[in-house]
Amino acid sequence: MKQTRNSRWLLISLLLLGIALPVGSQQPQKPAVERMEGHLATPERLEFSESLLQQLKMPAGFEISVFAKDLGNPRMIAVGSDGTVYVTRREQGDVLALKDTTGDGRADKQTTVASKLPFVNGITIHQNRLYFVTDKQLYAADLQQDGTVGQPQILIDDLPDGGQHPNRTLGFGPDGMMYLSVGSSCNACDEPNKEHATLLQAPMDGSRRTIYASGLRNTIGFAWHPETGELWGMDHGSDWRGDDQPPEELNRIQQGQNYGWPFCYADRRPDVYLSANPKEMTKEEYCAKTEAPVLTYQAHSAPLDLVFYTGSQFPQEYNGDAFVTMRGSWNRNPPVGYKVVRVRFQNGQPVAFEDFITGFLREDQMAQFGRPVGLGLAPDGSLMFTDDTNGVIYRVSYNGSR
Repeated sequence: MKQTRNSRWLLISLLLLGIALPVGSQQPQKPAVERMEGHLATPERLEFSESLLQQLKMPAGFEISVFAKDLGNPRMIAVGSDGTVYVTRREQGDVLALKDTTGDGRADKQTTVASKLPFVNGITIHQNRLYFVTDKQLYAADLQQDGTVGQPQILIDDLPDGGQHPNRTLGFGPDGMMYLSVGSSCNACDEPNKEHATLLQAPMDGSRRTIYASGLRNTIGFAWHPETGELWGMDHGSDWRGDDQPPEELNRIQQGQNYGWPFCYADRRPDVYLSANPKEMTKEEYCAKTEAPVLTYQAHSAPLDLVFYTGSQFPQEYNGDAFVTMRGSWNRNPPVGYKVVRVRFQNGQPVAFEDFITGFLREDQMAQFGRPVGLGLAPDGSLMFTDDTNGVIYRVSYNGSR
């Protein structure tokens, strides 16, 4: 019954996308390489209750608690030096400031610092300024010593239209330059706008932006390794290529490089599902010129953010490792993701993914109570992350022996 329901929803989805399906025995069958494959299987959302935290699993010595709840749609976060947590809410179109004034690990003061911001998503702090970005506009506002925020100013107002991926993110590199992720406008297509599916680079005032790297379908989470200064990002693979392909990619992002999308995925493998072709060469020739991922992860897990651990609270072995939120699949059967994972680094290079927090997805995979999204480090070294579906910000601390 479950398989039949998923197949029916897939058929409806393909029809809505305008993909022709053969009708009747007289219609010729399309070649297999042109057929889209996948399932629609979204686990039921359970109503949030703090009692559900008992179902979560993490390494010994770690604890998880609720920093704030009933927030609606919290997405990305930036944590100030005084511990104030600034969070974007895409659906509400605003930015909140949350403070724990009593020191008990929970926010007890909430202020709206910016509003009327449709699709606001990415946020960061740089040189006492708070930066946040919508699908088309980049804003900056001065941060005061008490954590209050000045009047936001528009630095950029002509980012490419959102299309399928309107969730822009941003960060500042060791070079002092600003980087903006612009996702693709589609699932898989030859983009007419060169700034789609890229990472852009610009001075901190937003002027004179250039394309830093291309062929990145939707690299929402990216960050610089604290020791090597290298830029790493998690890219989303295209949908409807099967339950297990293409994988999510961890890329070393370098200036001027092309990472393959839409014509390639995984280890420079040509995407035979895509009817479009690169200009003046075959897909195979094109893919050979692109950069391969350094590590790959289970398809459709939906990586949403990446942060390197630089605090002093966790055991020493975590320093220089990365955490990645996997928001979870909506188009795979059985579902995957709904967790926070650790990326182990050795000598500045990633070597393996491993689970860090699991249990948001019920064991029977039919229901979930958390879809992790934004990540941030608090001044005390605790790890914070958002759940944009149940309106929660979590705090992860370490209380074991080192």
